[in-house]
Amino acid sequence: MYQEYYNFSREPFRLSPEHGFAYSHKGYTKARAYMDYAYMQAEGFVMITGRPGTGKTTLIDALVNDMSREPVRIANLVCTQLQADDLIKMVAYEFGIPVSVVEKGELLQMLTSRLKTWYRDGRRALLIVDEAQDLSVSAMEELRLLTNLQLDSRPLLQIFLLGQPELRELILSPRLEQVHQRIIAASHLKPLEQEETEAYIRHRLAVAHWRGDPAVSKAVYPLVYRFSEGVPRRINLICSRLLLHCAVEEKHQVTVSDVREVIQELQSEKLASGDSFSESDFKVEDVFEDVVEDVLEEEIPAVDEADVKALSEDQLDANRTQEAAAQTLVQPRVASATGRTAPVSEARRRVPQKPAAGNVRTLTPQTARSESKKKSPPAPPALKSDWKPINQTNAVTPPDKTKSRRTWSMLTILDASISILFILLIASILVIITSWF
Repeated sequence: MYQEYYNFSREPFRLSPEHGFAYSHKGYTKARAYMDYAYMQAEGFVMITGRPGTGKTTLIDALVNDMSREPVRIANLVCTQLQADDLIKMVAYEFGIPVSVVEKGELLQMLTSRLKTWYRDGRRALLIVDEAQDLSVSAMEELRLLTNLQLDSRPLLQIFLLGQPELRELILSPRLEQVHQRIIAASHLKPLEQEETEAYIRHRLAVAHWRGDPAVSKAVYPLVYRFSEGVPRRINLICSRLLLHCAVEEKHQVTVSDVREVIQELQSEKLASGDSFSESDFKVEDVFEDVVEDVLEEEIPAVDEADVKALSEDQLDANRTQEAAAQTLVQPRVASATGRTAPVSEARRRVPQKPAAGNVRTLTPQTARSESKKKSPPAPPALKSDWKPINQTNAVTPPDKTKSRRTWSMLTILDASISILFILLIASILVIITSWF
């Protein structure tokens, strides 16, 4: 329900194990390293223990997923108080032996033959036994005998044992001394610390494409840690109920009051086994922060103060130069049709000089506005083709009308002369043609 309300790509806090949400905390990383090492050794037992809900199955699922392209056949077996004969049957059936075979001797013979065939083909066999603390002593002995199957002095089967802390007690018992001696790696998954709990919650939200809705108060994480005791499955339970509660209430922030209400409901339902709480536990202030995106931003380099000062001075000089060039190119107003000219301001024809060092006056917004009121708006510049140098002592002279009339008369006479010459040329041609005929 809350998945659609908050636009998650998938539900981030499911109770069932999901290796896609695996969070590499300190204990998880250590256990995974031991398992990888033991797999490379290709022999013996590996033992992983932890309280219920600490992530053992998630660890195994992630390992199996990573080995999907390896030349290995994996049999994953979940045991619930199996005896020796039943265990052998389940192992054989998981490795592909037909279920029609029920005799122990025949099962072992067919299983050994299949393991040898895989070994010759360059393939390996790995048996994973979950909830192994429920195995009987005789069943453990049968597993040990399976590790004795060899070819060319190489074991044909490797076994990973996963279980609750009782598994360690079982392995350390005197009757299983030989099994204990064959364990080449062992690790115990502990509950998360408070800092790891916050990182775990944010990691699962990020995998579900959380973008800050709902916003989670920083004060929520310590409370979730306290009432979950750092056990991942309990964290999932509390967070799932928190998101459901906020979605029902149409909230977009997860606050301390929401945690208080959810924890009270879970404890009344006997689902939260953490410490009992009092009102003082929830008298903390909510603190929200921006969601950090999964995109690395480039670090902005620090700017030296001297560089900023030098840059400001250079920009100031450039501004003065541009202003001087603009004032130099300003043209006086062109004479109107009546022949009268507009006066040219002496200040506009004067090119400003660059002030000497030390005489630079800082221009503030207030002084800029006061000076802009004193200055008259600049006249629009004339076209470049009409531009002429300005004599500071003489105004623009209007065109001479008498000279224009004289030029027009000369052009008229020239045009008439050309026309007469053309007529005479045509008449001469006609006379010559007539004389021939």
